[in-house]
Amino acid sequence: MMAQTGPLRRGALGPGAKALCVFVHGRSQSPEEMESHVLARLDAPGVAFHLPRAERGAWYDAKAVDPLVPECRVQLSASLTQLGAEIAAFRAEYPGLPLLLAGFSQGACLSLEYAFSGAPAPEALAALTGCRVGTPGCTRDDALPRGLPVYLTGGDADPWIPVHAFAEAAQALGMRGTRLRADLFPGRGHEVAGAEIAMLGSLLADLVAGRAPALAAPR
Repeated sequence: MMAQTGPLRRGALGPGAKALCVFVHGRSQSPEEMESHVLARLDAPGVAFHLPRAERGAWYDAKAVDPLVPECRVQLSASLTQLGAEIAAFRAEYPGLPLLLAGFSQGACLSLEYAFSGAPAPEALAALTGCRVGTPGCTRDDALPRGLPVYLTGGDADPWIPVHAFAEAAQALGMRGTRLRADLFPGRGHEVAGAEIAMLGSLLADLVAGRAPALAAPR
């Protein structure tokens, strides 16, 4: 079977689209896996989805909690450039529509770094099992816009994003004045829980309806 290349498009098309979602896959994953693990569990009429693809199957080689060495910075910069270009092109196809930037695991980390980079902001951000890339001692961008609705999640049994990294990301988001909801799920491993799917659906429903995201789905 030939390897898939390029991004994946799903959901509403043309005039049927009322909101946009860019969903970024994790390390050693694919847009197709995000489609089956996340999108297939969503009830999101009126949403056009764009799922970027990392050329090497990963957005950067290091673990998110490793120090930012020069090679990782180069890889991270290239991935942020790719993500920014795909977001800009997607918005250009659907001018004026609100956009949710979301991701899982390494995709969540990349989405957070995109928001902190000062790039044109989405209308909302969902980082499912995410944290900042690097350590608190690393020099990192800190240009996150105030008031951005952000949903950040983690699991205390997740082997990839430790609780301390989740907590550091929540602190950084809070200090920048975001509208933050941070949920840490007891016993949850490296997966997307039903409560996270419900929140994604709620965020998208608010954007489709032209409302500010309420971040109010039950835990």
